[in-house]
Amino acid sequence: MDPIIASGEIILSGAPGMLGAALHRELTAKGISTLQLLRRVPTAKGQLQWNPGVECPLENPALLEGAAAAIHLSGASVAAHRWTDAYKHEVAASRIDSTNRLARVLASLHQPPKAFLVASAIGIYGDRGDEILAETSAPGRGFLVDVCEQWEAAAAPAVQAGIRVVHLRFGVVLGPGRGALQQMLPPFRLGLGARLGSGRQWMSWVGLADVVAAVQFALKHPDLSGPLNVTAPNPVTNAEFTSALGRQLHRPAFLTVPAFAMRAMFGQMADEALLASARAYPVKLQAAGFQFSLPTIRDALRRALRS
Repeated sequence: MDPIIASGEIILSGAPGMLGAALHRELTAKGISTLQLLRRVPTAKGQLQWNPGVECPLENPALLEGAAAAIHLSGASVAAHRWTDAYKHEVAASRIDSTNRLARVLASLHQPPKAFLVASAIGIYGDRGDEILAETSAPGRGFLVDVCEQWEAAAAPAVQAGIRVVHLRFGVVLGPGRGALQQMLPPFRLGLGARLGSGRQWMSWVGLADVVAAVQFALKHPDLSGPLNVTAPNPVTNAEFTSALGRQLHRPAFLTVPAFAMRAMFGQMADEALLASARAYPVKLQAAGFQFSLPTIRDALRRALRS
């Protein structure tokens, strides 16, 4: 076992979500001890209640002393609701405030973790057309861009304390359970799958199994820090994704939802989350030697749909 992981338990927030749950299962299966930070009252060993909505989120921060690493995956769903001012505030606060408060707690410890892995998103690049995006690419413009920039900056207390910080810039994660794919399936299964707008916008996706593996890879490689694109090496256009999902479900997927109709239904979210084009590549992961088990959209959809 890698010495970073073997040296102590892993602090994990966001464990109830699809990614957090999958990561927790994998770590547990490997005999790696975890301490889950939960908003609710703990019901099992290895759980600790915290409230990231207040300045002092933990009653006893000393319980985190000596942990090997911390992984922070919290954040309200971007696509769960129409973007009212109130919901935009919730989306931002659930990411920025919780990250900053956990970073400050970790920085205050006498024995802080060696690494702090924090969820981020390729939304930081904004709508970039056909431009190829790597971790060195500049941020774009828009609400999601602003949120992602502040989200990553919120981990500064940990950086200043000498903790290695990795910003996990996730693409669209494809897996079973409550995720993006689950929201898409009902119309596709009815034969109503449709490309969004022109369908030419790029979609940077990643299979759940590869996300879990990439997070563990980042834990084990002390040379990885800063932004890290966690996306498959073969992004697809929305039209290609629509066709691929239709084929996997053996359903037609020839319809189109016009951009104007999407804007009428979803407002600002349509332009920034559904019609935006982000062609991101996992440059740093691959340069470090990471191997994807689900490199194509066909592989990822087949795995997600049979799970």
